[in-house]
Amino acid sequence: MVTTITVPSRVERLAGSGIERIPKEYIRPEEERPSIGDIFEEEKMGGGPQVPTVDLKGINSEDLEVREKCREELRKAAVDWGVMHLVNHGIPEELTGRVKAAGEGFFGQPIEEKEKYANDQAAGNVQGYGSKLANNASGQLEWEDYFFHCVFPEDKTDLSIWPKTPSDYIAATREYAEQLRALTTTVLAVLSQGLGLEEGRLEKEVGGMEELLLQMKINYYPKCPEPELALGVEAHTDVSALTFILHNMVPGLQLFYEGKWVTAKCVPNSIIMHVGDTVEILSNGKYKSILHRGVVNREKVRVSWAVFCEPPKEKIILQPLPETVSEADPPRFPPRTFAQHIKHKLFRQTDQEGADTPKPDDQQSN
Repeated sequence: MVTTITVPSRVERLAGSGIERIPKEYIRPEEERPSIGDIFEEEKMGGGPQVPTVDLKGINSEDLEVREKCREELRKAAVDWGVMHLVNHGIPEELTGRVKAAGEGFFGQPIEEKEKYANDQAAGNVQGYGSKLANNASGQLEWEDYFFHCVFPEDKTDLSIWPKTPSDYIAATREYAEQLRALTTTVLAVLSQGLGLEEGRLEKEVGGMEELLLQMKINYYPKCPEPELALGVEAHTDVSALTFILHNMVPGLQLFYEGKWVTAKCVPNSIIMHVGDTVEILSNGKYKSILHRGVVNREKVRVSWAVFCEPPKEKIILQPLPETVSEADPPRFPPRTFAQHIKHKLFRQTDQEGADTPKPDDQQSN
């Protein structure tokens, strides 16, 4: 059920209207609020668990010892956390800089210009410029606008809805998607080996080069006058196989680790990588899809670029691979298509029931 509300349709417009109090639709439930603090102070805090940083420089080294040490660090982070900062990932800083400049350039335009790319979620058109629609009876909303579209493979992209301004948007985003797709193959190969499988197995199980979709969601989190009451993205796990995230070095990502919310520090020239539900299911829970959320602040706009690597919705049955199951470790997840997994997770429906079209904000990530 989509709830109709009376607040402005774009969070950016609301944030720029001079309000000192946020509308009730954006206020988190009372029991959730004590855990929402000052993100800048929390990022500075030392001690306690820290999101691991994995240096990929040696991932394909000819030195067997160097290569295996690097791969083991990646596997360990996927087992322990399910999220990590990747550095020396092979994607040039010049290219990630262009991607960021293009996305910030799009969101830097007047709202009226961005509205030319507005999606129509009610009609099932999810690609384009949008804001979270309430999908529950309480009308709960998140403090963000976004731009969502498929970026790989090329034959499944629709350039007619890609921004024409800035002029480098299409070229930079396309090149980034191609390089990210190659990084996806590398990561999946390492995770496959960690399960005792051949290198190409996990990639095959999520659709391979032809069927695995890369969907980009640029999240735009305006300044918030009451950040202690709101969230940019509510707590969730990603449904994807893997998610890769760039951001503008403004903190906001928090992970629920060992019963507490841990703030991810900003690591220069890194890409954040999440293990998604799809890989967690295939690995029978050996790799973790961690609960995470995005918090906002009153001082700085935060922008992030999340790319979700999604299996085909109907062609593949997601279930623990036989090699990951034993008498001591039986299957932890029932067989479902990717589409059925999304419906189950979002709408708590049985596989036989109908469901609304899943929205890009249902993929989430911060």
